[in-house]
Amino acid sequence: MLRKLCETGSTSRRPGSGRPKRAHTEENVTAVEELVVSQEDKPQTHRSTRQISRETGVAQSSVVRIIHRDLRLKCFKRRRTQELTEANHHARLDRPKLLLKKYSPSDVSFIWFTDEKMFTVATPNPQNDRVYAPAASRKKEVTAERLLRTLG
Repeated sequence: MLRKLCETGSTSRRPGSGRPKRAHTEENVTAVEELVVSQEDKPQTHRSTRQISRETGVAQSSVVRIIHRDLRLKCFKRRRTQELTEANHHARLDRPKLLLKKYSPSDVSFIWFTDEKMFTVATPNPQNDRVYAPAASRKKEVTAERLLRTLG
């Protein structure tokens, strides 16, 4: 320590004296980013961190660190929703009101309204259909349009 102080005039570490970075390089960050962002707006194209690790040759823990720390992304389960137009919105409000007018007040307590069931053919297991979004976003905010605007 004394020799170091005499030679350099400081006791702080020399630049480049630590363990060299192997996985956290600019090339690896760009490779992981390309694989993560290439999944946007394409259902069932989510790659897990394990798959990204295999394709890039970077350790899985490093891939997770790159996604969270460098790219500041978070993995969300893709939610399927029906897109409502303004006309659909008004129709959904008007129809129940018309139905309620047809029945007497004593019968109204037994009427129960539900939404229509949305059937999808694309995803065999929706648990595996995931999407990466900015870490600051919330589940409600993760839609295809907003996601594309945020990332690109």
